[in-house]
Amino acid sequence: MPVIMGTAGHIDHGKTTLIKALTGIDCDRLDEEKRRGITIELGFAFLDLPDGARLGIVDVPGHERFVKNMVAGASGIDFALLVIAADEGVMPQTREHVDICALLGIETGVVALTKTDMVDEEWMGLVTEDVKGFLTNTFLAEAPVVPVSAHTGQGLDELKQELGRLARDFAPKRRSDLFRLPIDRVFTMRGHGTVVTGTLVSGKVHVGEEILLYPRGVPTKVRGLQSHGQTVETAPAGLRTAVNLHGLEVDDLQRGEVLARPGSLFPGQVWDVEITYLSSAGRELKHRKEVHFHHETREVLAKIYLLDRDVLLPGDKAPCQFRFSEPMAGVYGDRVVIRSFSPLRTIAGGKLINPLGRKVKRFSEQGLEDLGVLARGEVGEIVARQLRMAGPEGLGFARLMTLTNQESGDLEKLLGLMGSREELFLYDRETRTFVSGEILAELLAGVLEFLRRFHEKEPIKAGVSRGELASAWGAKLRPKLFHFLIERMLKKGDIRAEAELLCLPDHEVSMALDQTKLMRGLLEVYEKGGLAPPNRKAVLDSLGATLKQAAPVYGLLKERGELVKVKEDMYFSKGAVSDLTQKVVSHLKEHGEMGAQDFKGLTGLSRKFAIPLLEYLDKEKITVRVGDNRVLRKR
Repeated sequence: MPVIMGTAGHIDHGKTTLIKALTGIDCDRLDEEKRRGITIELGFAFLDLPDGARLGIVDVPGHERFVKNMVAGASGIDFALLVIAADEGVMPQTREHVDICALLGIETGVVALTKTDMVDEEWMGLVTEDVKGFLTNTFLAEAPVVPVSAHTGQGLDELKQELGRLARDFAPKRRSDLFRLPIDRVFTMRGHGTVVTGTLVSGKVHVGEEILLYPRGVPTKVRGLQSHGQTVETAPAGLRTAVNLHGLEVDDLQRGEVLARPGSLFPGQVWDVEITYLSSAGRELKHRKEVHFHHETREVLAKIYLLDRDVLLPGDKAPCQFRFSEPMAGVYGDRVVIRSFSPLRTIAGGKLINPLGRKVKRFSEQGLEDLGVLARGEVGEIVARQLRMAGPEGLGFARLMTLTNQESGDLEKLLGLMGSREELFLYDRETRTFVSGEILAELLAGVLEFLRRFHEKEPIKAGVSRGELASAWGAKLRPKLFHFLIERMLKKGDIRAEAELLCLPDHEVSMALDQTKLMRGLLEVYEKGGLAPPNRKAVLDSLGATLKQAAPVYGLLKERGELVKVKEDMYFSKGAVSDLTQKVVSHLKEHGEMGAQDFKGLTGLSRKFAIPLLEYLDKEKITVRVGDNRVLRKR
């Protein structure tokens, strides 16, 4: 698997000269760099190792003014080559670069003690001991220290052997299915157009692919690819890669933006990060302090929100929230570096634990518990907690990939296992969106409580329609989640359906004695009235009831199908409408069509009843109007 090495060390300790001696490549390409004799921008080279592998190299500037460039380069490396000049020893940027590498999660490397031709043997012994003492409590404590001279060639072969051993033994962990290339350089090539370079931190990319520029979401296409000066069709993770982009000008891009596939990253303006505040920071860091925030190749200003304390003391480790003025695109587990606003120096760094953070209340027990699980929990715990935090909205598969940094195949298996234990549910197969089992249980309880109260308030009603339940209780739910919840409850017997109505399993219509008497009276009046019943006011007057008293009884009789509502205030008995329908169908089968006079002759009804009943038959799809006549609707 390809491996990237990055240099680190103080200005003028010979990093670029050493890389040139090892590879023959001069990483200082700018006129200003050559004129001033210092590295300003990132430089890139490669070293062909004895076993045939090719080691990618990022050369970083050592000047304190260009530390932000150093962070941009170091973000994509696998191990470090710390360069310390024998004539000067450990210097300020030696310390800061080692701190930065540690904060970025770099765990191994090699130390090159350069300019050995400029010191005597006694001094060499002293500086070697000093360097080893400095490295004692760092990630380079066990690293080999190789004395070299780029001018005489002393130690270069030994250094190459150490680099080869490290590259051979190193096994970087990289996602294979999430293409991400943070941009560290933008330029134009004659005959090709706009080109960007960066370290391909995960996944792979092919010529011809449609990709996006994040966080702005600008679409583009891969016109061509190069790696270490060679044209390729596919570039895998771990390579320094140049991408020729279609349809974008140099001014359209900038360092810090990220190339990735559409729908794979989700920019946000709030990040939750577990940070370590360096013991060397010197002073406390206050809540809401503005800092320089470095992620991959991007640097932005951010405000730090301390969630469990008012200040960070040197050496503290704590969950924090960073809020940005513009969106940032990251993935769980990404490393970040924090530098103070003034004076400008590295003070902290850590791990991104939630790239889709939400503003939380400080000192909230629940909020701090959530962040604790995200920082230190197993993958299954993180998935469960993220879904719990997402609430009824749930999370799609692509977002869960970003929030866990898991390979898609591994995540599929985990979600399947958790689904079998009902810890989560796939409620939308089209968008592959999941909801927490805990959230679904809460929603189920909410439906049951709503129905319980509904039955208490409306005991005469058989239940509530889906539409009414959706608007009165589930208005804030996604329609697919509402449908999934109701179907699941019906299947499990938590609720039952009465025709088109939903109710609790043990619900029975309950009427008071006066309502029972009124119901009998209404049925008697309408059955007696046939196809020409009295109007509703006359009916109610004859029974001594008000509309308010009768309304729920009318509703119940309509739900049961014992009364048929043809239009507002006009009801007929079920038997009368059934007889009419049979007569009309028989007539149409025999004669083919029916006019208004035919209908009047068939029923003897006046216009007052005839027109509403004809329109009712049309609405019920028994008949269809053709000109002035009706014909039987073909079924």
